Amino acid sequence: MLFCCAPAWTQTETAKTAPTQIDAGFHLLYELEFVRARVEFSAWQRAHPQDSLGPAAEAASYLFEEFTKQGVLTSEFFLDDKRLLGGIAGKPDQALGDGFFTANRLAQAMARERLKTDAQDANALFVLTITTGMNADYTSLILKRQWDSLGLIRESEVYAKSLLARSPDAADAYVALGTTNYIVGCLPGYKRFFLRFGGIRG
Repeated sequence: MLFCCAPAWTQTETAKTAPTQIDAGFHLLYELEFVRARVEFSAWQRAHPQDSLGPAAEAASYLFEEFTKQGVLTSEFFLDDKRLLGGIAGKPDQALGDGFFTANRLAQAMARERLKTDAQDANALFVLTITTGMNADYTSLILKRQWDSLGLIRESEVYAKSLLARSPDAADAYVALGTTNYIVGCLPGYKRFFLRFGGIRG
């Protein structure tokens, strides 16, 4: 469930009011300037310490840097079902992995805390959708634990559906749903058969 939805993060309620550094950070990610992007995301976090979007964006920077190093963000990778479903050939970068999980866990903890106050908070649901999806990406493509990633995919799908029920115009939530269908649909038939018992369909 690869999330390449950086620009549309500005559709969240918080980012509408202060998109500058978030936008600048993601423009830098597109230019593969990962360290500079994190500078922008860190600045945004300092200005908005209660918003889970900041650490979620930071987590994305580590994830996409790892993906770039491993050749994941190429058409050749996604057109090869064996590579897409089997993960990277090399070893992951430990520092990037640590940075990713630290930022991702912080974003999720902040979003869940927000949901305790407002169970329908669109920003928190969006952050949980994308952070859980990114966790699924890392688990499947980098750690090569495909079966473990399926549970995360399903969890992200639950958050995406909750977000769409709350905000039908939150188009990025469809990325979670559509990518789930695509990846599961690439699996061999016998695996899809067993996944149906767990409620996962492609």
